[in-house]
Amino acid sequence: MFTGLIEEIGKISNIHTVGNGLRLNIDCEKVLTDLKIDQSVSVNGVCLTVVKVDTNAFEADAVAETVQRSNLKILKKGDRVNLERALKLSDRLGGHLVMGHVDGPGEIKKLNISPNNILLTVQISKELSQFVIPKGSIALEGISLTIAQLNNDMVTAAIIPHTFENTNLKLKKMGDILNVEVDMIGKYLYKFVAFKTDSHKITENWLREQGFVY
Repeated sequence: MFTGLIEEIGKISNIHTVGNGLRLNIDCEKVLTDLKIDQSVSVNGVCLTVVKVDTNAFEADAVAETVQRSNLKILKKGDRVNLERALKLSDRLGGHLVMGHVDGPGEIKKLNISPNNILLTVQISKELSQFVIPKGSIALEGISLTIAQLNNDMVTAAIIPHTFENTNLKLKKMGDILNVEVDMIGKYLYKFVAFKTDSHKITENWLREQGFVY
């Protein structure tokens, strides 16, 4: 689990297929501190398991399902990626709870940059749009962001200049594909409500059983 606060931008030094998946070699510095094999690292918002640690880089594997759901499949040597080590229970949660399980792609449709604020508009699938709300949280490329505006499947996130300059968002352009992870609390609530309304009518008795009526 992660916070969505990017620790550094790494560089893909090598990437090759392993079966139906990928193995990534990523040059970096900060995230190597105390990093060990079998630990998790968020790479562009994708939770990957470390399989090798060197002096200036680490290697991680991505299985076929992960590759298909994320933009890892379009990465190439030299690309810059957002990195974050797994959350410790003693850490402050400065962003929001990010699982590192990408829900799908988002396409950059608009990027408005001003001195004190950046607005990034991304188009997501209609399936994912049902899980997002204005002022709610969303992770783009592993970055914890607040939704400033929501218009159907168009999500606009507000980004402070510090976040923009210290993540790979500053390298993105119109039409680029970002990894999207919606807030897991929203997904659980949706599942709960959908299950109840599909199999039970919401009645006074049902509300009483849930503790809403006394």
